[in-house]
Order: sequence, then C-alpha cells, then structure tokens
Amino acid sequence: MKLIAANQTSQEKLENFLKSNDNVEQDLLKKKGYVVEIEDNIQGCFILDSIEEGIYWLKQLYITKDYAKSLPVLLEAILAMAKEKQAKKVFVHSHQPMVDVLLEALQFYPQKENDLVDKSPIDKGSWWTYNVS
Repeated sequence: MKLIAANQTSQEKLENFLKSNDNVEQDLLKKKGYVVEIEDNIQGCFILDSIEEGIYWLKQLYITKDYAKSLPVLLEAILAMAKEKQAKKVFVHSHQPMVDVLLEALQFYPQKENDLVDKSPIDKGSWWTYNVS
C-alpha cells in the first residue's frame, strides 16, 4: 500500500479511479488529497486537511469494496503521516457505525461537541478525535 499525493500520481490512473468512484469530490482531492495505491492501481483516497497549526481533519476517506479489509491498515498509515506532519490532533467525522467501531479500536475518542462544527456544520454522524503522540 502506497500513499501518494493526488497531484503526484499518474493522471491516467487517477482519472480511471475517479470515473468508477463518482462520489469522490474530485477538485478537493486533486488539490489537497492523497490516493491509496494497491497492486499498482488506485483503490482509495483521503484528504488530510490542515485546519490550524497541529490540527488536521481527515476528510473523504474512501476505499473500494475489494480492499475494505485494508481500512485499519490505511488508517494507521494516515496517522503515521499525521505524525510526520507534526500533528497534535486529527479529527474525523464518521457517518457509518462500522467506521465508529474501527475508530474506537484505534483509540480515537468520540466528541460531544466539536471545534470544527463552526467551520463546517454537519448534522448527521459522529465526530472523533485522535491525539497524536
């Protein structure tokens, strides 16, 4: 599994991925995102967006159904990337119960209120935070 900045990957591979995954916000991915390359094909993507110094928001986390079992490994790789960026906290907004279970297993903590709500109001789902050490 390789994590590659979307603007540094093969445009042909990226376009093929985006054609078959039309729920991905393409412009934001190309500008700030990363792709997940597995077996020489793009199988997922995410955006690790800097909100303020040391604070990141993990957005648009997506992996194809064929590689869904790789999600825990992907999340750990993203957290390692956050640590390299000297992140203090990573926020995630989840709207799927199975993702909530996974986040809890990876030591994310549920948030009753979230500092990011003012910047991006989202009504449904759960906010989680991970303290990067």
